[in-house]
Amino acid sequence: MVAIVDPDEDLVRRVGQGDPAAAQTLVSRKLPRILSLAQRMLGDAVEAEDVAQETMLKAWRQAPRWTPGKARFDTWLHRVALNLCYDRLRRRREIPTDTPPDRPDEGPAPDRGLLAAETGVRVTAALKRLPDRQREAIVLCHYQELSNIDAAALMEISVEALESLLSRGRRALRLALSDIGPGSIRGDGR
Repeated sequence: MVAIVDPDEDLVRRVGQGDPAAAQTLVSRKLPRILSLAQRMLGDAVEAEDVAQETMLKAWRQAPRWTPGKARFDTWLHRVALNLCYDRLRRRREIPTDTPPDRPDEGPAPDRGLLAAETGVRVTAALKRLPDRQREAIVLCHYQELSNIDAAALMEISVEALESLLSRGRRALRLALSDIGPGSIRGDGR
């Protein structure tokens, strides 16, 4: 078996030894991407912050026991965050409500214009309507910018299965957003 080269190996080792500067560096490097992943998966900023905090806490607790060479730390961290997101998504399905909860507008800032705000909201809504695995594939590849190989490994599926999920997800998004002009669909309001 070939050992996996992990750019975070030294940092994780130092965190495991109780180095506060290493812990701060780990959080500053990883938290924004984990928070972004959770926001895309859950569509709820407060829940995403909770997931990101819990993920970082698990990373801090795991650091002293981390075994280099088995997997990349970043891959493991994404898997932890995804599992926490899926736990929350399952709980949501178990609690039926008559009215949806009030949520803050997560669209782009007003200075981006009303059209950009509407497009961002529509893309986010269309993304939320995708089946979980298709949404996970789209988020990992397009928003988290993971390669197909890394995303497939993270999802524990073959690259071909990932590409199938991406294809179906993209097709569903194109259909849901077919009335928006080409080039306007970015999902982030830009």
